[in-house]
Amino acid sequence: MTLYGWGNPRYFPLLPPPIRRYFDVAPGARVAADCHWQPDRWQCPTLIALHGLNGSSDAHYMRGLAAKAFARGMNVVRLNQRNCGDTEHLSEGLFHSGLTTDAALAIDELTRVDNLSAIAVAGYSLCGNLALKLAGEYGPNPPRALTSVAAVSPIIEIGECTRALERPENWLYQWNFVRDLKRRMRRKETFRLVAFDLAGLGAIKTVRAFDDAYTAPYFGFRSAEDYYHRASAMRVVDRIGVPALVISAEDDPFVPPQPFRDPKVTGNPRIELRLTAHGGHCGFVGVRSAEDDGYWAENEIVDFVARHTRV
Repeated sequence: MTLYGWGNPRYFPLLPPPIRRYFDVAPGARVAADCHWQPDRWQCPTLIALHGLNGSSDAHYMRGLAAKAFARGMNVVRLNQRNCGDTEHLSEGLFHSGLTTDAALAIDELTRVDNLSAIAVAGYSLCGNLALKLAGEYGPNPPRALTSVAAVSPIIEIGECTRALERPENWLYQWNFVRDLKRRMRRKETFRLVAFDLAGLGAIKTVRAFDDAYTAPYFGFRSAEDYYHRASAMRVVDRIGVPALVISAEDDPFVPPQPFRDPKVTGNPRIELRLTAHGGHCGFVGVRSAEDDGYWAENEIVDFVARHTRV
């Protein structure tokens, strides 16, 4: 299902063209979002969708989720993380899986400036971790507008996921992630906003090596392992105080199921856990019909957000 999700072409003829929106999230950092607004947007719930590592607002699951949510009467904000979706020129620095400030600032702006009163956040993979970490950091005092969060295949214990990715049978996924990380660094270099030493980039073969060389030192972590520990949602998942949907699969090739059985997860009554036997990584493809394309997790997110919406 993992490979099928990556390779299966999808089309969304009923999803209207997006309106581009920019959020200034830090000095020297701007992120772009593709937004789909209902005609009476202020009376509708809003879903902020967050993509996975090396993804973008244009990822098939982002558009699939947007199509389903928009059809149910929701606004949708498909938010790019820093440097993603060909936006390397908008931010001086990098991005990491625990950098929740950008999503938090987007929620704040949509609440204050746009007067939206019901906002949910849904993240995939790396940003599934980010969505849960954001909710955990809010703890018992989330913004009034935040109604719920959802996470699909979240890497809530990043170190364990990285070690799983390094298994020989996962070489294809590792190669793909590293290739795209290198491409992004080379594209950033062309804009010369901040100088990065790329002399050793070609020799990097693993995500861990990339994080040791670039992500960790840029953000002040002692090492990749220090970054993985401190950026993982597992550190704060027990503090989540809004309804949270977590979807993951036992057969995910690089997100082990064990962390989801931790009492920090299972003991939090606000977390609704769907740990399925099959689904792969961000796959969850079922039987399709004339009305439904079979992408089960997308439907589950929209149903969950609708149940917990207050406008």
